Amino acid sequence: MKLLDQAVNVAQRIGGQVHLRSLRDAFATLMPFFVLAGLMVLLNNTLIKPEGILSGFISNATLTHWQQVGNSIVNGSLNFISVLIAGAIAYHLCQNKGYADPIAPVLLSIATVVIFMPESIHLTDVLTQKSVTVTGGISFASTGSAGMFVGILTGLVVTSLFIRLANAKRLQVNISGGAIPPAVVRSFNTLIPIMLTMIVFALFSFAVQSLSGMDVNTLIATLIQQPLKSVTTSLPGFLLITTVANLFFSVGIHQGVISGALLDPFLLNNMQENTLAFAQHQDIPNIICMAFKDTFGVMGGSGNTIALLIAIYLFSRKADYRDIAKLSTAPCLFNISEPIIFGLPIVFNPVLIIPFVLAPVISLTTAYYATAWGWINHVTVQIPWTTPPIISGFLATGGDWRASVLQALLIAITVCFYLPFLKFAERVAMAQAASSQG
Repeated sequence: MKLLDQAVNVAQRIGGQVHLRSLRDAFATLMPFFVLAGLMVLLNNTLIKPEGILSGFISNATLTHWQQVGNSIVNGSLNFISVLIAGAIAYHLCQNKGYADPIAPVLLSIATVVIFMPESIHLTDVLTQKSVTVTGGISFASTGSAGMFVGILTGLVVTSLFIRLANAKRLQVNISGGAIPPAVVRSFNTLIPIMLTMIVFALFSFAVQSLSGMDVNTLIATLIQQPLKSVTTSLPGFLLITTVANLFFSVGIHQGVISGALLDPFLLNNMQENTLAFAQHQDIPNIICMAFKDTFGVMGGSGNTIALLIAIYLFSRKADYRDIAKLSTAPCLFNISEPIIFGLPIVFNPVLIIPFVLAPVISLTTAYYATAWGWINHVTVQIPWTTPPIISGFLATGGDWRASVLQALLIAITVCFYLPFLKFAERVAMAQAASSQG
């Protein structure tokens, strides 16, 4: 219990850490953008696809023209994510630190992302297929998934520095007068902190370019983003973090405290790469991504608890278990597992904790190799995490019915895995009830 208490304290500190909490809040804010972009890619490559479903009724030229709507949405979301995430993190960090006027650090973070971008970019001429170097432009390679980690670090570091400078009374330019609009007063108060912050990061960008010959985006991707990504989204690293997150959930601390901070940035980065590759009809680069975890590791909620519900309905004779299952069914269909986790309960139940933690490992490992061996399509569409199982597999893989079949098989397998633990937990509960009555 002492060791458990220490682990709980560590998890609570991680979850309460202001920068990690701001990171988690920012990704939650941007999730509608990811989902919408995924749906647009799905529509463009199924319903509105030239020579697809509607080609018998609408010309291919018209369908190609209509695809511009979806493409523009993808450009404004996935291809602009590094800028969006920097602004979202700045806003939530201000909120969590109690800074009352977040507009200045939001704009400052966005401006700094642009400062870090290369002054010249390499493009391919569509006519000659030759590489050319141009200036005065911004590439989606800098604003998209490749630059997302830069946006994350920028939002965190720039906002932290700005708040520190803005709270220094000596750096505030105070002006007085009843006729002066409040926005002007605030602008002058933050004038020097904004100028100093931009100068600091402009000098940093210049120093990086001069000393390494690389822009900040390339340097961070090479030294930080790719090494961390290779660890957290490899199968062993991914399963380890997921297992630890579910273990914390089994003692009452939401799994997002761990996975939200350590996994989500890299899973979303992989998700964007998959979605863009799918939209451009290229090979899908990643198996493990955000929707992969939601589709195969959160069926019915954390711990794949839809399997536990089915096991209760089919095999449990304990009245209170069946009552809890009835109350939990509707939320569970939409991957909300809190009613059964805290109602059965699973939390602090040493018997049910074991399948709760290990069932997602079985499902995710099986789905990983099924994808690697080509038995199902790669996950390419970010769907809402509340999408019910079976439907979610079909949508997330761009319309592959085999993924739905795999989900059904995984649910059946995990029902069998949960069953002996469920029966043992029932016996323990009945024995405890009998002893208390005696």
